[in-house]
Amino acid sequence: MAEQELPLFTEEKQPYLIGKVSAIFFHNPTNFYQVVLVKVSETSFEWHEDEIVVTGSFGELKEEESYQFFGKLVTHPKYGMQFQANNYQLNKPTTTEGLITYLSGDNFKGIGKRTAEKIVAELGTGAIDKILADSSVLEPLGLPVTKIQALVDTLTANNGLDQIIIGLNGYGFGSQLAYTIYERYQGDTLKVITENPYQLVYDIQGVGFKKADNIALQQGSAADAPERIQAAILQVITELTQAEGDTYTTAQPLLAGSLRLLQESRNEAIDPDKVAQQFIELADQGKLVGDEERIYLRSLYRAEWQIAEHLYRLENEEEKITYPDHDLDKEIRRLEKLFGISYGASQVATIKAALTHRVFLLTGGPGTGKTTIINAIVSLFGELNGLSLDPKDYKEQDQVFPVLLAAPTGRAAKRMSELTDIPASTIHRLLGLTGRESNPDVATKELEGGLLIIDEMSMVDTYLFKMLIHAVPSSMQVILVGDKDQLPSVGPGQVFYDLLSSQVLPSHELTEIYRQDGESSIIPLAHAIKEGQLPADFGENKIDRSFIACNAYQVESVIAQVVTKAKQKGFSAADIQVLAPMYRGAAGIDRLNLEVQQILNPPKSAKTKKIEFRGQTFRIGDKVLHLVNSPEQNVFNGDIGEIVSIQLAKEKGNEDKADKLTIQFDATEVTYGRTDWAKITLAFCTSIHKAQGSEFKMVILPMVHQYQRMLQRNLLYTAVTRAEKLLILLGEKQAFMTSVANESINRKTTLKLRLQTTFAPDTAEPTKIADKAATYTPMATTVSVAEPDRKAPVPATPVEHILTNALIAQGHIDPLIGMAGSKPQDFVKVNK
Repeated sequence: MAEQELPLFTEEKQPYLIGKVSAIFFHNPTNFYQVVLVKVSETSFEWHEDEIVVTGSFGELKEEESYQFFGKLVTHPKYGMQFQANNYQLNKPTTTEGLITYLSGDNFKGIGKRTAEKIVAELGTGAIDKILADSSVLEPLGLPVTKIQALVDTLTANNGLDQIIIGLNGYGFGSQLAYTIYERYQGDTLKVITENPYQLVYDIQGVGFKKADNIALQQGSAADAPERIQAAILQVITELTQAEGDTYTTAQPLLAGSLRLLQESRNEAIDPDKVAQQFIELADQGKLVGDEERIYLRSLYRAEWQIAEHLYRLENEEEKITYPDHDLDKEIRRLEKLFGISYGASQVATIKAALTHRVFLLTGGPGTGKTTIINAIVSLFGELNGLSLDPKDYKEQDQVFPVLLAAPTGRAAKRMSELTDIPASTIHRLLGLTGRESNPDVATKELEGGLLIIDEMSMVDTYLFKMLIHAVPSSMQVILVGDKDQLPSVGPGQVFYDLLSSQVLPSHELTEIYRQDGESSIIPLAHAIKEGQLPADFGENKIDRSFIACNAYQVESVIAQVVTKAKQKGFSAADIQVLAPMYRGAAGIDRLNLEVQQILNPPKSAKTKKIEFRGQTFRIGDKVLHLVNSPEQNVFNGDIGEIVSIQLAKEKGNEDKADKLTIQFDATEVTYGRTDWAKITLAFCTSIHKAQGSEFKMVILPMVHQYQRMLQRNLLYTAVTRAEKLLILLGEKQAFMTSVANESINRKTTLKLRLQTTFAPDTAEPTKIADKAATYTPMATTVSVAEPDRKAPVPATPVEHILTNALIAQGHIDPLIGMAGSKPQDFVKVNK
């Protein structure tokens, strides 16, 4: 399909206006959205004024140039009547006289009236489109080459970007998505879309199979076209790995999902044999890999092998680490005197092992001393290598700080820095990543330094760890720290769990609880849950935790009372965090967020500034959650901030004439325009997954059978360990018991196998990435998955001393029972 034939919204019933652009009021540089003033010459609707404001996605509109806009009249709540354009086109002349006048005008230098007449006589009123399609049509006119080139350049400049945006508008892409597509393909945008619209599914985040399929349908693509089936297969396998966290799938779910997607998109059945054939074709193209009964996206297949090989390189390429001039036991005893602590025998062994191995894994639950170990390792590393660990000593650009600390989220990195007094960053920032973190081929910078420590490793997925470990030079020591019993990463894989399970790397699990915080009961509760037990005193009220029995429909009311009481005692929105497993329902995150917002940050008056978006109202002082990784702004998935400013479009001094939110994330302040609001949500209540890597003074945790499919041990364990000082448990006791009994099903990954293969040359020859051919092997279409043993003994819990909803409602009991007199300032962070 030629570019000029791209579908436009030009039906007779589609309102239009024709006029010259007299001013461009607003142009968003991050997308194609513009607000322009047009001097009207013709309309298909009733309009009695000389000018009108037009909004929409436009390319390079030129002032005093005439355009035809298609769309509809709308009433803006602040600016009145406007024309909202779905599409537009340069208002090219349609008559012989008009075209001659146009081509001989000031825009076309060197083209006079006589030359213009020659062109129109030869090519007719469609001259412009013919020239743009093939400039050789001008050759018979005998015009000088320079004049032809000037004419083509001017027409291209007037039509190039505009034609691309017109085409994208015609396919229904919004401003932001159109900009993203153009950024990816530039001048080839329309060529890519017309030749294979399914390419958008692979390259552009936000363009799904059904959108691309609709474009292909407009172009006459067959329902069983190979490229269509391949796009469906790749979308389904991507969704399966993202949804389940697996690094591979099997033939049955992939085939069933692909057939379902193909039929849903066009309501036309596809022969399963044709889909199966495209499995093989994708393998031949190197996009899928078949290994026994497993089917991988090639990127995930390669990532697992690359992780194994880079770890093997780090462990074996350099000589073993020794300190012949130092007595490590003596150095550790000196450190004990310096810090005023005494290390246990297990801790001493762990410190020595970490300092003398190239790669070391450290795991342990809350209170087991992981941070104590990290501080000891960092201090001794500096001493043993004669290095200063004072950041002030490394101001010169040619000096490299010897210790690198990083974590998956900004909050986790900040806490790491506070506890070690050494700068820490997110992994993305450490690697210099500014694009989509899910792109496994994105370039990263090589790290510099002597020691790398990564905390919260359970949150690191396969793609991110592959990029991280690839960037580590063989001379650097690596220590990976985490809690193997927490929730795995949001992205594919269970990297830390697999690293530990493979047993090919030196590791140690801390099990002894060192931090008790007086009469603290939260840490013992977390360890009991980890062991598959609910303690006998679960229903009793402790000094730092309590349990309120209620059903799903009472959860909202109980939380409201708890939060109200906490606010009265001086706890702030930053101190209090409600956690829940699911978004929907009476006890879901969406509903609880609105309830807690009304208590912790209610509108001060009817004139309080606010912005409404997707069912939520944002006000200054609201706690908000960032939902995606935005490395370029130093804000990451799971970061929590506070709205510190709202600027409305109608306010004086707002040059952009657009609503904006400014949010403070720790040391980073970010301003969001409307196109960015989908990246944030209220954070008074968040999912447990999003809270990973963070701690809060008070955690309020409802658990009811409405969350049935989410009731798993590692979810409950992760939630409980987010509480730094106070934990309010509420809901149905049986739901907590179900969570404890349901040991989470491990994800389908093969990193453990890759590690064991690579590190055991006596039993299996290590296979280099370059040797792994992307070949497809036939796979069974039925896969049986054994159900895990979910039975776990749960001791009966006494019913006395239970804080009930009824007692609170009657005003007989403080919902913060056991914490009488507690104030936020009473809780000061301690090293963990």
